[in-house]
Amino acid sequence: MVLTDLEKLKAEILSHGSLPKHVAIIMDGNGRWAKSRSQPRIFGHRAGVKTVRKMTELAGELGLETLTLYTFSSENWNRPKMEVSALMKLLLDTITREVDDLDRNNVRLTVIGDLDSMPAGPRKGMLDGIKRTAKNTGLNLNLALNYGGRQEILHAVQTIARSVADGELSPSDISDDTISKHLYTAEQRDPDLLIRTSGEFRLSNFLLWQLAYTEIFVTPVYWPAFEEKDFLEAISNFQKRERRYGQVSEQIQS
Repeated sequence: MVLTDLEKLKAEILSHGSLPKHVAIIMDGNGRWAKSRSQPRIFGHRAGVKTVRKMTELAGELGLETLTLYTFSSENWNRPKMEVSALMKLLLDTITREVDDLDRNNVRLTVIGDLDSMPAGPRKGMLDGIKRTAKNTGLNLNLALNYGGRQEILHAVQTIARSVADGELSPSDISDDTISKHLYTAEQRDPDLLIRTSGEFRLSNFLLWQLAYTEIFVTPVYWPAFEEKDFLEAISNFQKRERRYGQVSEQIQS
């Protein structure tokens, strides 16, 4: 049997062995992709949903533990009301349509962000999906929804400050681990790899604490055009890097 280039790349990655356990993606470029086709922005968002499905399936096939997708930022509320309304409807329609497949494929759905401030329909849809898939043991599909990194850190600091004020915690006992345990991602490991599509070189208020030692891969490809080969190339690039965490190569190799 002759393997395709995609199958060869997948086999090479799996044989390498050092797969990232947690991949986070800033899914950027939906609007520009749509504009390049003389279509409204929501056309790009709908196409982006298809890419989410493909990447989720591939991440599961590769055996990744967590795939975190920057789905809707806390700043996105500032977009035109018509676009925000269309995005909320798309979000509800998507989770309602996809939850059966997620459950069938042993995918566990989780959300980070201020879900309580979301409109009732999308919030209920997400909560139902989380409950439905809670016992699944495969890929953790983690959606950053109504999420902002600074807001997350502020929330953690306020929670810790209340514990100090109540005498439950001493300021001298506050550590990196204390802060990590008060973030939305308290139950998750930090991302090993961050992928940003559309060629922008910024974090956009995404996982500011968690990305301290994450490897970053930027591609010019717009999210709706992002294919399996692009995802695999990002992972292959990751596998070629040396993660030193502040040390020198000799220390890592010893």
